[in-house]
Amino acid sequence: MLRTHTCGALNISDLGKEVIISGWVQKSRDLGGMTFIDVRDRYGITQIVFNMEENDTLCKLARTLGREYVVQVAGTVIERSSKNLKIPTGEIEIKVSAIEVLNESKVPPFMIEDETDGGEELRAKYRYLDLRRNVVRKNLELRHRMAQETRKYMDSLNFIEVETPVLIKSTPEGARDFVVPSRMNNGEFYALPQSPQTFKQLLMVSGFDRYFQIVKCFRDEDLRADRQPEFTQIDCEMAFVTQEDILNTFEGLAKHLFKAVKGIDIHEFPRMTYADAMRLYGSDKPDIRFDMKFVELNDVVKGKDFKVFDDAELVVGVCAKGCAEYTRKQLDELIDFVKRPQIGATGLVYARVQADGTLKSSVDKFYDEAALNLWKEKFAAEPGDLILILAGKADKTRKALSELRLEMGSRLGLRAKNVFAPLWVLDFPLLEWDEENNRYHAMHHPFTSPKPEDISMLKTNAGDVRANAYDMVINGTEIGGGSIRIFNKELQSTMFDLLGFSKEEAQKQFGFLMDAFEFGAPPHGGIAFGFDRWCSLFAELDSIRDVIAFPKNNSGRDVMIDSPSTISNEQLKELGIKTL
Repeated sequence: MLRTHTCGALNISDLGKEVIISGWVQKSRDLGGMTFIDVRDRYGITQIVFNMEENDTLCKLARTLGREYVVQVAGTVIERSSKNLKIPTGEIEIKVSAIEVLNESKVPPFMIEDETDGGEELRAKYRYLDLRRNVVRKNLELRHRMAQETRKYMDSLNFIEVETPVLIKSTPEGARDFVVPSRMNNGEFYALPQSPQTFKQLLMVSGFDRYFQIVKCFRDEDLRADRQPEFTQIDCEMAFVTQEDILNTFEGLAKHLFKAVKGIDIHEFPRMTYADAMRLYGSDKPDIRFDMKFVELNDVVKGKDFKVFDDAELVVGVCAKGCAEYTRKQLDELIDFVKRPQIGATGLVYARVQADGTLKSSVDKFYDEAALNLWKEKFAAEPGDLILILAGKADKTRKALSELRLEMGSRLGLRAKNVFAPLWVLDFPLLEWDEENNRYHAMHHPFTSPKPEDISMLKTNAGDVRANAYDMVINGTEIGGGSIRIFNKELQSTMFDLLGFSKEEAQKQFGFLMDAFEFGAPPHGGIAFGFDRWCSLFAELDSIRDVIAFPKNNSGRDVMIDSPSTISNEQLKELGIKTL
């Protein structure tokens, strides 16, 4: 070993020891007769000291060391005269007796500091340097801890970790597949898995009644802060279970991770139906760290000759407690916010509850005091409150008000990243209608079972059928989702019929699964968690890129290795792909 101790290990109890450390030069301070250098590895920082009067040669060598030089240092642990109690090694330093430069370094393109001067693109290009920074390293240490604690919890419940294939069959449902050409089978392609869905169901048929896997998945879709073309799931499946068994088991996983990794006890894990989530929050992943539920106003605002409300399918609002003193400038900012193209509202009506309890609105000429009092009663609004109202098509208006609610929550400091509010969202629609293509799509995937009491409606009123499905939501982010699966061949065939598959298409795409169902498939269900999302939530970050060692950028590129890239004509020819 090139070291006896790491740069974070030594403390006051080690005084007088002869030690060897190795690491990178963090910074150097030349004080004339003395030179001090901070040496860093992933465990911490240790200060080393050179005294010109005692060893002029060593001191001169120390002054030649640049930032990020790799060095090996031998010396004696002594007590620091100027202590730094902010770091574990801050009471000691190493009086150097020998130093060897193991490798020199060019001047790095940005400071290897917590508060760096490097922009995002520059740090992405030199990601191997960015990973030396404490703040980035800690994110990956948290990720490691979460993976280990997940395995510990799953193992304690007799789950077995099974690796499923990475080169699989392309299927038409879900996002776009990444495809891989086969050299040995020219003209045919593998797909990279969007999830191990069919394989984990086959494992249930195989008798592996409790499966999990921390697994890479791939989706060729547009990117944003919480998406990457390759991402990691905690993928799980159980046999001989009901929905209640799944919820209890994985609520337990969430509580275990919160306690083991964050030191937080989660006591409440409420449940909410999809219908209530959309009605009260306009979102299937509501942030319940704060209240501000939707209040529908159709019954008290129509018929007053205010065309915006009279013509609207839905008039709905929220009450922002204590915001009646908002200035005109602040209200204009909110109006501009809801009019942004990505929000899509045409305007905003507001009303203030004044100190005397009367309501003053932006549409007073249409509504008298008695009518406005009905508004106030609907919201249970009190003096000092601000009512914000949107109107229009129901789905679009709920979506816009959901964004406005989140914006108000942020402005009022109600969305602290160190506060966690989990919940289950249940009873999703099984199917969603595609107007453009005049067909149904599966809300989750084609293998999701209907609620048993709704199966009779599949052939008469399919759009109203609820799925035996559930999502885990934390702080307005979908962390995981799953369902009880179809395990009966006839019911699965009915589902494929509803989704517009011909018998031949269903057999070609999923015949292997349908065949397996004929050999004693047990009742089963499961869930998959977005591991990157969970890690970024625990790290209190906005983007999953910060918890991935080598992420892609918003264009799906790895700028460090310049990927994706072209391949040679010879490779294309071998794969049977015509060159352009």
